[in-house]
Amino acid sequence: MKERPPLPVNENGVAILSGGNPQIARGDGDKPVQMYIANMPEWKREVGRQLDDLIVRTVPNVRKAVRWNSPFYGVDGQGWFISYHVFARYVKVTFLKGKSLDPLPPIDSKDPDARYYHIFEDGMDKAQMEEWVRQAAAVPGWDGF
Repeated sequence: MKERPPLPVNENGVAILSGGNPQIARGDGDKPVQMYIANMPEWKREVGRQLDDLIVRTVPNVRKAVRWNSPFYGVDGQGWFISYHVFARYVKVTFLKGKSLDPLPPIDSKDPDARYYHIFEDGMDKAQMEEWVRQAAAVPGWDGF
């Protein structure tokens, strides 16, 4: 069996997966999420900071975790409502119960409940993102872990 070559690492020694997504160990709380954000590449790091700030500001006492190399945000007793993941050209934001949002986030999913929003280098619609976050946190979320 042929051995896989090692993953490339960034300046912090964190392995970088395809598309530039940082490989961050599974963990609960703010620390692993901040580690993920600190290791997002290039302009995507600022997107991560903006998303984290917006979510924390919009949802008091938000829960945070990293699973599957992606930050997740949730509300105690209601589950997880949003996650994001780095790709080569954009940051994919997943609204885990996105079909309940108005207006719907623009990108459909194979998951019957989820919807996506892609943030490119030119930025995001912060007012719309804040409204989606507010709505997403108010409905029962995903309780997958």
